[in-house]
Amino acid sequence: MVHWSTHGRWVASMLLVAGAMGGRAVAQGTPTAGASSGAASGAASGAASGAADSTAGPETAAGAITAGDREHTAMNAAAALADYEHAIALDSSKYEALCKAAREAVDLGEFEPDAKVRQGRFATALRYARRAVAVNPAGAEGHFHVARALGRAALAVGGKRRIQYAKEIRAEALAALAADSAHPGALHVMGLWNAEVMRLSGIERFIARNLLGGGILGTASWKEAVRYMEAAVAHDPERIIHHLDLGKIYADIGQTAKAREQFQMVVDTPAAEYNDSHYKQDAERRLARR
Repeated sequence: MVHWSTHGRWVASMLLVAGAMGGRAVAQGTPTAGASSGAASGAASGAASGAADSTAGPETAAGAITAGDREHTAMNAAAALADYEHAIALDSSKYEALCKAAREAVDLGEFEPDAKVRQGRFATALRYARRAVAVNPAGAEGHFHVARALGRAALAVGGKRRIQYAKEIRAEALAALAADSAHPGALHVMGLWNAEVMRLSGIERFIARNLLGGGILGTASWKEAVRYMEAAVAHDPERIIHHLDLGKIYADIGQTAKAREQFQMVVDTPAAEYNDSHYKQDAERRLARR
């Protein structure tokens, strides 16, 4: 009998799909353009953090968001999160601030070595993202950030619950695409969702589909992985992480020349997002092996 402890690694891998890419920045209540991906370290943070002290910083939510945007552009994720949380403290229904706070919290947690701090970051991100969807159910960005945060939060739960998380990740990404068919982050989520399912062994897919209630995994294909990820690159060609993960998919299906081209683009593109240095190092290692 094959146990989850032996073959559960695929879920951890699959549930990373939403964590690696950032969403678009949003104007109040609606998606617009550009955002961050990846993450690093920092203490766990929530709406009740010191950043949410309404006596400090800008006196309006819009001003706090502007301050956060400056820090985000400067790749100072912790400071950006503090400003967005301050905006939320000033106006708890501010969709833009909720989405951006979710983005920065995942960024800060993704490479955090302390598991407790890391999970705290992801829980904070998921809380903000769900609040964003509650404020604006029709907004693509909120649904995308739920999918992204779920992908990270799911790593701390067990087998069957991870299957449920995988289902919700897919559903939230598709909800984002229903609202905005060109949303690069949601396209990226769906590309990696398909790729990670296809990276499973036959027995792993059988267990997931038939024993753990993951029948939806049967919809995955390499064709869809390529289609979604190429679309993410087409709609957001400056984002390093899109090229990195498209290169990985090309490598998986034996298109070595295309894979190298994507990895080289990652290496050659200047860092612009909080964790681009990590992605560039990954691409360099992959090029060195080929």
